[in-house]
Amino acid sequence: MEIGSNAALVVVDVQKGFEDEGFWGRRDNPAAEGNIAALIDRWQETGRPVVFVRHDSVRAGSPLAAGSAGNAFKDFVEERRGKGRGRELLVTKSVNSAFYGQPSLDLWLTGEARGGAADGQRAQIVVVGIQTNMCNETTARMGGNLGYDVLFVLDAMHTFDLAGPFGWTATAEELTRATAVSLHGGGFARVVSTEDVLGGAAGR
Repeated sequence: MEIGSNAALVVVDVQKGFEDEGFWGRRDNPAAEGNIAALIDRWQETGRPVVFVRHDSVRAGSPLAAGSAGNAFKDFVEERRGKGRGRELLVTKSVNSAFYGQPSLDLWLTGEARGGAADGQRAQIVVVGIQTNMCNETTARMGGNLGYDVLFVLDAMHTFDLAGPFGWTATAEELTRATAVSLHGGGFARVVSTEDVLGGAAGR
């Protein structure tokens, strides 16, 4: 797998509020945090751009509410911010898509990822973080619609069991699989593994 020299790693909502099991319920993929950390490290070592996205929830009672302890990035993310050789951006949002945050992710990427893309080549973004089927999926879908080459690193993210309509429920694993099939099969993104991406981003 080839990872562009200006491919941006988009780290979505890796915040302490998601550790509240009483609020969110059971999660999948306990390896997510370790894989996210490894990808941030690789991006920073190689001088590629990194985007840290934070969800400032406006929903009453949310563990991610702006100004709350849960709004902060998890420690392993916070301690890595500002440590790379490449450019870095903090995007804050209150909806699912990182492309609807502030400052504009698309405008920033226009100068970063697109600026390093060869003629006729789509700029790359690599999506990791929380939650697989919510903000990660929405960001990936919108990125695909905007013309980015989106890599969706399935084992560097996680989600939670969820109740839906008609008494239906889905486990975190079922939601992860459905998201992967929809994004990959629908052409919004390429669903890949951390190992694939680390190998492709080994040098710059």
